[in-house]
Amino acid sequence: MTGSPVEWVQDRPAQSVRTCIGCRQRESSADLLRIVAQHRNSDVAIVPDPRRRLPGRGAWLHPVSACLRSAERRRAFGRALRVSGNLDISALDKYLENRHEHS
Repeated sequence: MTGSPVEWVQDRPAQSVRTCIGCRQRESSADLLRIVAQHRNSDVAIVPDPRRRLPGRGAWLHPVSACLRSAERRRAFGRALRVSGNLDISALDKYLENRHEHS
């Protein structure tokens, strides 16, 4: 650490830290998948937002099925996204399944 404190802080890249709603572990947002709720008729669809561009309140999840199942068991989707009603996570489940097949 040479130079002034301002120079030292500018050398480090800024990374946002988020908490996975499944396992509750804190990680860099680059390692987590953003999810959002989209209202469809009487149901609410929980969809992945890999580009992080969809509007609305987002939540973060490790892109693995274990964290998805844990979040589902803990009923974390409704609390994190502040929605209620029938939550459809099929789109998120398919996304994680396809992602796993291609890796």
